[in-house]
Amino acid sequence: MSNIALKVESRGDIGSNKVKKLRADNIIPGVVYCRGEETKVIGINSSEFLKTYKQAGLSSIIDLKLEGETLPVVIKEIQRHPFKGSISHIDFQKVSMSEQIKMAIPIILINRDSIKLQPSILMQQMDQVEIECLPGDLPKSADVNVEDMDFSAPIYVKDLDVAKMEKVTILNGLDEIVCSLTSPVRSDEVEEEEAEETEGSV
Repeated sequence: MSNIALKVESRGDIGSNKVKKLRADNIIPGVVYCRGEETKVIGINSSEFLKTYKQAGLSSIIDLKLEGETLPVVIKEIQRHPFKGSISHIDFQKVSMSEQIKMAIPIILINRDSIKLQPSILMQQMDQVEIECLPGDLPKSADVNVEDMDFSAPIYVKDLDVAKMEKVTILNGLDEIVCSLTSPVRSDEVEEEEAEETEGSV
């Protein structure tokens, strides 16, 4: 069971006019699907979903409360209006707590605004990592402290905290670079390089 719960309602209206009325009533249409089961068509209160999404993100198990039944799910897709940016549809995937799932979780660079080596520029090459684990072992994010980084040692996938979790398998290469630290180019160095390029082209 998850510590994040969201109450939803079953709905049988799937026509475009019915969906427009739902959205006008602050209800987001959605579905819950699972391999081998019939897809459930649901409606979600917009305000309640936004509160839940802020807490769960795309990488946490949510307990959907539907007509007395509790469904452990993850958010698989959020569709948004192309101009307004409002949420127009949500896809949930039901998971089995005894079967491993593959998920992409966000990478969080802790203390990115407190790097000791200054001046410097932090370059982030990866913003998420693919993992596989049981739903009950699913971490919300992959974290690493970058406060003590230097120019000679980038952060690799193997440096993330999830790489040390016995119950989590990382599907990316452990030697993929997550982020690196570089020295900013001084303006006089840029001018010197430009001057050399100009002389070479004459």
